[in-house]
Amino acid sequence: MASNNLAVPIVLWGHVPPTHCISAILLTSDQRTVVTGCHDGQICLWDLNENMELVPRNMLFGHTAKITCLAKSTDTWEKCNVVSAAENGELCLWDVSDGRCIEHTKLSGTHTAIYPYQVGNGSTREYRLICHGYYAEILIMDANSLEVLFSLSSKLSPDWISCLCILRPIKRHEDVIVALSTSGTLKVWTLTGQETKPWRRKLQIGGAHEKRVKESEPIFETESKPLRCLNAKTLACCQFTQRTVLIVCSSYWQVYDAGDFSLLCSVPNKKGEPWTGGEFVAGDRVIVWSKAGRGSLYQLPSCCIPDSADFRSGVGQAAAKTPAPFQYLVMEIEPAKIKKPLTCTPAMSFSFGRRGSYHKLLLRGDSHGRVTMWKIPDITEKELSRLKQEDIVDRPPDMPPQVSVSLQDVWDSMELKPAGIIDQLSTKQDNTPLAITASLYLPAQGRLVCGREDGSIIIVPATQTAKVQLLQCEHTKQRGWPPHRILRGHKGKVTCLVYPHQESLRYDPQYLVSGGVDFAVLLWDLFSGQLLHTFSVHGGEITQLVCPPDNCNARVLQSVCSVATDHSVSLLSLRERKALLLAGRHLFPVQVIKWRPADDFLVVGCLDNTVYVWQMETGHLDRVESGSVAQDILNACDETILPSESTTTLAQALKRRSLAAFKNVAQRAAFQVLQTSTASQSQAEVSKSQNFALSITPMRTNPKDSDFHVLFFDTEALIVQLLTDETLGLSSPVTPEPSKQKDQSESPSSKRRTLFSSVGETIKAQVSETIKSQLKQGSDFIDLKMMSGSPKKEPTNGQKESVDLEYKSKRSKNLTLLEYNLTLDIAQLLMSCLHAWGLDLELDKLCLFKLGLLKPHIPVSFGLLSRGGHMSLMLPTWYKYRERVTTGLAEPKKTQLVPSSSLVHSGHWEISSAVTTQHLLSVISVANTLMGMTNASFLGEKINQGKRTRFVVDRSETGCELMSIVLESERVRRIKQVGVQGLIVGEVSTDSDGTDSEAEGSMPPSIQQSQCSSCIHEWLQAFQHFQLSDNQEVKEAQIKQGWSLLAALHCVLLPDLLGKERFQPPQLQMLARRWQDRCLEVREAAQALMLAELQRIGPEGRKEVIDSWAPHLPNYVDPQTSQSPETQPSSASSPKDKAEATTEPPKEEETDHLQEEDLISGCAPSLMEDEVSQESSPVGRNCSPEMAYPTQKKASMPFEARRNQATAIVMLGVIGAEFGAEIATKGQNEEQKKKASRAPEGFSRDNYSLARHTSKALTYLLLAPPSGKLPAHTPIRRAAIDLIGRGFTVWEPYMDVSAVLLGLLELCCDAEKHAASMTSGLPLTPAADSCRTARHALSLIATARPSAFITTMAKEVARHAAMAANAQSQSAPIHTSVLVRGKPEILRVIELLIDKMQSDVAELIVEVMDITVHCLDATQLKQKGLQETFPAICRFNMVSYDNHSRRIAVGARNGYLALYDQKTAKCQMIAAHSAPVMAVAFSPDGRHLATYSYQENKLLFWQMAAGLFGMMSGSSIKCIRSHDTRPARAGSNTSLNSLLKGVRLVWITQKNVIVLTGDGSEQKFSV
Repeated sequence: MASNNLAVPIVLWGHVPPTHCISAILLTSDQRTVVTGCHDGQICLWDLNENMELVPRNMLFGHTAKITCLAKSTDTWEKCNVVSAAENGELCLWDVSDGRCIEHTKLSGTHTAIYPYQVGNGSTREYRLICHGYYAEILIMDANSLEVLFSLSSKLSPDWISCLCILRPIKRHEDVIVALSTSGTLKVWTLTGQETKPWRRKLQIGGAHEKRVKESEPIFETESKPLRCLNAKTLACCQFTQRTVLIVCSSYWQVYDAGDFSLLCSVPNKKGEPWTGGEFVAGDRVIVWSKAGRGSLYQLPSCCIPDSADFRSGVGQAAAKTPAPFQYLVMEIEPAKIKKPLTCTPAMSFSFGRRGSYHKLLLRGDSHGRVTMWKIPDITEKELSRLKQEDIVDRPPDMPPQVSVSLQDVWDSMELKPAGIIDQLSTKQDNTPLAITASLYLPAQGRLVCGREDGSIIIVPATQTAKVQLLQCEHTKQRGWPPHRILRGHKGKVTCLVYPHQESLRYDPQYLVSGGVDFAVLLWDLFSGQLLHTFSVHGGEITQLVCPPDNCNARVLQSVCSVATDHSVSLLSLRERKALLLAGRHLFPVQVIKWRPADDFLVVGCLDNTVYVWQMETGHLDRVESGSVAQDILNACDETILPSESTTTLAQALKRRSLAAFKNVAQRAAFQVLQTSTASQSQAEVSKSQNFALSITPMRTNPKDSDFHVLFFDTEALIVQLLTDETLGLSSPVTPEPSKQKDQSESPSSKRRTLFSSVGETIKAQVSETIKSQLKQGSDFIDLKMMSGSPKKEPTNGQKESVDLEYKSKRSKNLTLLEYNLTLDIAQLLMSCLHAWGLDLELDKLCLFKLGLLKPHIPVSFGLLSRGGHMSLMLPTWYKYRERVTTGLAEPKKTQLVPSSSLVHSGHWEISSAVTTQHLLSVISVANTLMGMTNASFLGEKINQGKRTRFVVDRSETGCELMSIVLESERVRRIKQVGVQGLIVGEVSTDSDGTDSEAEGSMPPSIQQSQCSSCIHEWLQAFQHFQLSDNQEVKEAQIKQGWSLLAALHCVLLPDLLGKERFQPPQLQMLARRWQDRCLEVREAAQALMLAELQRIGPEGRKEVIDSWAPHLPNYVDPQTSQSPETQPSSASSPKDKAEATTEPPKEEETDHLQEEDLISGCAPSLMEDEVSQESSPVGRNCSPEMAYPTQKKASMPFEARRNQATAIVMLGVIGAEFGAEIATKGQNEEQKKKASRAPEGFSRDNYSLARHTSKALTYLLLAPPSGKLPAHTPIRRAAIDLIGRGFTVWEPYMDVSAVLLGLLELCCDAEKHAASMTSGLPLTPAADSCRTARHALSLIATARPSAFITTMAKEVARHAAMAANAQSQSAPIHTSVLVRGKPEILRVIELLIDKMQSDVAELIVEVMDITVHCLDATQLKQKGLQETFPAICRFNMVSYDNHSRRIAVGARNGYLALYDQKTAKCQMIAAHSAPVMAVAFSPDGRHLATYSYQENKLLFWQMAAGLFGMMSGSSIKCIRSHDTRPARAGSNTSLNSLLKGVRLVWITQKNVIVLTGDGSEQKFSV
């Protein structure tokens, strides 16, 4: 699954816990979380409460090697982040609260220890990490970005560092790092805190040469002294006195004076029990632990205590003469409780906390996954004296641990056992499930194939078996459900499975291949369940099955590669049913299989780093290489070399004895013809594999474990499949029919490709036929059967022909074990797990009996995906600690692992903000999608067929509006006008032609959420009293309303229903990064959630958000600090940074596994990583002292800085657009003005700094030309466009309105081209999405500021007309300007204004007519007239058109009369009245024109005559008569809207006209 999608993982752990052989252990600073790393690369998070109860919560996946060390990134309690290092150099920064990977990198070398280090630079504090390991230097890294800042090296005897400590002298402003090398040499470095990064030095000095010089000069030690402490384990400075140092070696531990490192005392180890670490417990006491996992507490003698008079009294004396430390306590586990011997040394650490009820803890983690903790007691001097008198030197007292828990103990104590994926279908005689040893998910068919330890293979519907394990369905306790098929053929456990057709479409879709411990590889018919063939060529169990790449020779293309434990590798032909190659000369286990198709090589890498190169065609061993040559060969196999690009000559082919090389030489030209077709096919395969809504991945923490399964729900893919099924009319509840599908139609996306790419398929077929006719029959290089898409077997003998005939006769058998709609089944499973059950019982009933959702019967273990494919999975005991927190246990009490109903159904909302954000986005977007579908209920035919009647809820009392039932079948997937705290989002209503008609952004109303809640309950009560009805329309309306209420519950009501303790609010930055998500449904959900959350946190919360993100806002005001699109990133950046900065569009997945919600701003200025001064900060210049926000240190990596800049633009843009409008417009009531006065600081009239800088940033994003850093159609551009439209009243004073309107109009010019895409309901292309967003923004701008829009467009039209009339500018591209190409869009906006804001248009009717005349087609206007060409403008009675003379008369508000002559394309302004002209009308013959002014009470008649050559002139138009009219009656409505509708002129004859006034009276006048 692509990591950039919105994915929701759900894990089924099974009845056996994962193996967790602990290699590192750590306790966080707040002493609430224990972190353990294991030898297999996983990390486990354990919750620790005040009662010393330890519960496993999360397991983190991401490392691929043993965890060597764990460390806190900071020493603070507020921010609990942990850094982990693996044996292969991987480094990860984790958020302990939810297990999210914040940052990751990989360095050369193995890190053995990491220490947090705080640097103080003035008033700012910066945290760094000090790392050492199997390399000859100490690395200093940034704690947030994991970037290496500088290094500490040695001049004298450089060696690996075995341990170090950090000294902070009280009277010095410098920090001292003391380290011991493996050879026992003590080294000292002094740090001032002014050390800078290497790339900063380059910026300060300039020039690549200086950069290389500076980077080659690390910081060297200031002192060095040999101590002969070989391979020291620990070097600890006493933090109580800062005068003594503890050094622990495997043979002894010693205490030294920190001043001159004089030896004070020494204690040897016991025989066979070496020391592994130690730490100071107090100024006079130490704790030391051994390899056996035993801790010992010692009291130091007086000569080792700085406050004692005998301090240093034993320096220089023999060890026998100095007093020895007193061992007074031993902490160990009773041997009787250790059931199995340990396989590795326990990991131990000491934690000293300064807060909480406990302070000093000793932690131990062993190979059984058991975590043991001792609370170190505070023994007084009196008690120590008593122990010394008892003479306990040989046998000190033992102290049992306070807590000792393993994953197996937790699994055994659970009443609700963790479920496996097919536990109900596989049980032993003792009623325990069979272990799953191999798994394979077939997403196109929705089937899960599981190999088990008894040798059987079971095939089940994946979603159905997952429902049984998670949800309360009717088959939960039914043994043998769902229907399944069992394949029996192996005589031992199944070790591996592969479905070749899923890897490449060239394989037959019926083949299923399995390998087992019985040394056999079996070929199965997936649909009939028949065993087709058994390959017995190996002498060991099968460990791996691999499909060769698509560019191998044709014979190899129909084979699979198998690897066995006897170090053999074979190529097994599925078509010929025989082994093509058996490579069995490997001396060590096979580690890697790679291919070199251009040379027909199969490359095998072994455990001893040797490489064997085999000829696939002949089976000849070409060569055996080792060392660097072997690594080069493996790296060369990663290069993509097509046969057409191969430079193999005939001589080389003869030398290599390769038949494939001969064919490459002979058929290279033929391949070039097919190259385009093959590339398109491979792209189709890639897209096919990424378009599945559900992906089930088998995982195991150790190779000896059984599989547990993770269900990845891709929300975007699910929405696409739902919309695709709705568009194609696939509503029948059936699963895909494999026997009826072609190889190219395995998913809804491929069906969609078949519909829209018929022309491409025809061309491809023609090319294929041409190639077939040119190539000789029997060619093995080009697989013609792969081209045709339907593999056809060619028998080699009579026996094989009979087998194929028998096989083909059974191809029609379908794998369908149960008929159901796979897409709806996936949606039901996801929505049932995510819905917040138990918060509203009435809504729960609606979900159960109308929508078809199912309640979970166990706590669902969710997961969280983060950067780089790193993943956090909740263990099945995650709810225990949450339950304890919510119930508020105060006394020690043994917690039963039985979850409460509330935690089973809605406990996942209190896990973390990141999890809440992912779940809310998924549930709201899918609910909105289902709301827009026809009869989108999961009940199917089980929906009640009784009578139902419509209902209406009186909403006048509460003052809030519910989500309305919408019966349109097009794009009803939005949350409709829920008037509660920011839920209303600017909407775009869709006309029948698919164009956006109106978009009105509204300020979040001040209605309380409780009112909406009561309104929803009122609706639910009315819903219960419905009588059943057979009316399909009413039934569909009920389903839509159900999904609408479900979306409203999660979007608005969830925080109040759960409370602060049980609800973690969504992260605003994650929502901001999805403000313009590529999926429309996810985008709308993110916008609604973000507005609701901003409204919920109130003014104070919004001010905190502004304060935190304002320093990241880029500065586009000052051209010296603003970056042009052509500006390149700093040359001092690393290649990876440059790739991130230049190649990827905003919010798209970067090449280095960046999630899409990590919004990238390629447009932002490149930042120098120094702190931004107030002078250059966007909020530090031209603003009041109160608004001089404290500057914040930018992220150290350029990518992080760009991402923060883009997030800041969206965050501040949303706050300014939705909460910063303070410009009072006409018609504002007192409540709106009062709300406007509470605008956020920085967006008000008095302080407009943030508004100004945000508007400049948004304008830059809109108008910047496309470049490599900022492509034309990217999410960050769309976000800027959308926010410009939403907050135009805020940004207008600080932006060039003309340039903004033209820029938006430029994006809308191709609206007709994208109309089909925007109305199909399927995902939009980037260009269509930009067009849609720009049209939305234009509509918002026009309706928010109609006068600004009209006057600006009128000026641009006049400027365009002047340029067109200028003879010198005829060569300019006038006819291709945006005003010409955007005429339809301008008319659409004008029509929108006429429909919604008629009075504003009437005020500027002449300007509107100028724009309209420019946009109308003169030919159509001549043929059809104004009424048919643009009827909207004819609604105004002050507009009249004469068909005879083709003139348009318009009465202006200033009393003038505007006459437009279409023959000459000119406009003449005539002074007519002294008050606004309310009505004009041409006589039927066109000879006269009547104008009427209501305020002046005067009617004028004008004689219309053509001048010389038909031209209109002032002398030919004259007023021939004037009449006074009766004034309006007292009390009549004289508003502008009433006058526009009531006042008009009607010609009854050629000479007579009737004046209809607004009060309903009529007056007749004659010329």
